[in-house]
Amino acid sequence: MSERGNRPLTIVAVFAGSLAIGLALMMWLLDGPRGAMAPAAIGGPFQLVDQSGATVTADKLQGKPTLLFFGYTHCPDICPTTLFDVSEVLRAMGKDADRVNAYFVSVDPERDSPAIMKDYLSSFDPHLKGLTGDADAVGKMLSEYRVYSKKVPGKDGDYTMDHSAMVYLMDRNGRFVAPFKLDRKPDEAATDLKRYI
Repeated sequence: MSERGNRPLTIVAVFAGSLAIGLALMMWLLDGPRGAMAPAAIGGPFQLVDQSGATVTADKLQGKPTLLFFGYTHCPDICPTTLFDVSEVLRAMGKDADRVNAYFVSVDPERDSPAIMKDYLSSFDPHLKGLTGDADAVGKMLSEYRVYSKKVPGKDGDYTMDHSAMVYLMDRNGRFVAPFKLDRKPDEAATDLKRYI
């Protein structure tokens, strides 16, 4: 068979190989490497402070389902949009919103002090709490939760943060369940979240 005749087979083989690698990577991210002794593939100990300056650790995730979103207050679009959507879900939950945790975790501790977080979150549902800390403490949590973030330099010393945009759903035991879908009606998302209470 000619080299030209082999081209479709080569394309199919490359695509199949890429698909297999992608699926294997996704399974590793969600389940952890096979044989690993880690208690959870996503999640782990952390110690940060909320927007009032109170210490928050992983123990705070016990007893209630938790929504976690990682972002930063200078984010121009994804973060405020996501936090608005989370706020709409919490509003749709009514009194049951008291029975869940919802945290906005900064990936930009250099600028996101507790006071900045408090001011920023005043525009969203009051159940939504902010978490920040020093660079090492934030970096540890980002690592534990497999969150991607990277500083992107801008003009005149300014910068933005490139970061993961997934909302994490953790169960009552602080274990990762799945990404929480916000691309649906708030009532539908609220009903789904109530199943984990």
